[in-house]
Amino acid sequence: MSAGEGERLQKVLARCGIGSRRACESLISGGRVRVDGSVARLGDRIDPARSVVEVDGAVVGVRPDLVHYLLNKPSGVVTTAHDPQGRPTVTGLVPAEPRVFPVGRLDLLTEGLLLLTNDGDLAHRLTHPSFGIEKEYLAHVSGSPRPAAVRALRQGVELDDGPTAPARVALVEPDVLRITVREGRNRLVRRMCEEVGHPVRRLVRTRIGPLADRRLQPGCWRSLTLAEARSLEKAAAVASTAEAGRSHR
Repeated sequence: MSAGEGERLQKVLARCGIGSRRACESLISGGRVRVDGSVARLGDRIDPARSVVEVDGAVVGVRPDLVHYLLNKPSGVVTTAHDPQGRPTVTGLVPAEPRVFPVGRLDLLTEGLLLLTNDGDLAHRLTHPSFGIEKEYLAHVSGSPRPAAVRALRQGVELDDGPTAPARVALVEPDVLRITVREGRNRLVRRMCEEVGHPVRRLVRTRIGPLADRRLQPGCWRSLTLAEARSLEKAAAVASTAEAGRSHR
């Protein structure tokens, strides 16, 4: 971008919560910032609406109109922008403007944390199967899972669309499992529990990557802080790097 056009890169980074302007200048001088694939230089100007900016390998959302909402989805609400059957939708629980879309899905009866945003790049990185952002659930199940059932869930179980990847599983109460998965398959946790003989009675997502909020009430939402949005971008970058390492083994 020619001199005088766009905004100074350090100013854009500071506005996005990366750090103070001086700290952002140090990041640029240290070669830790890329713009559209090239190492940035101090004094560079960018167009936040068009430029792809990375800090330490993590893409940073720099568009000024980006919003990120964290919603505690209640049971009975559909994870979509419109439902032909007229059921309540998650987009009806957050501001109508700017238009946002859910990142991933929770089925009709599943409760808990859901991210909604107009940041398509971040949404892609969080939901792409190769990236594998962690999702944590509390599953209230029928019966009391024995150690063998917990062990099977940890190691992976065979489903009709293939085996599940190993999961982190802990029995927190006689009929409650804490299950952490990286896959995004449809109704995955419900199908896993059913496969080991303990169908889910209630399912609540309690964490998305680094995001958790025990105080957010069902049906309520809030905007992510700059630090939370940054932590998501970092988590997506770390997951992508880890997956790339596994694929080259």
